Amino acid sequence: MGARVDEFAQTIMEVVIRHAPDFDAAAMEMRTSSKGNYLAVTCTVTATSQAQLDALYRELSSHPLVKVVL
Repeated sequence: MGARVDEFAQTIMEVVIRHAPDFDAAAMEMRTSSKGNYLAVTCTVTATSQAQLDALYRELSSHPLVKVVL
């Protein structure tokens, strides 16, 4: 989840693809918050290792546009 700015979804997709090249961007789900200030993006990936998931989590959670990673 992050601030609702134009480049947020594209940025998230690029990060996910870096760590999971087979990710299907068409499967991304997006929801805006009730007040419209935030955008939640759901990306489902098939993980190949714990190290892959850890690296993805670290990059997402350290990105300045991202507020929360679950």
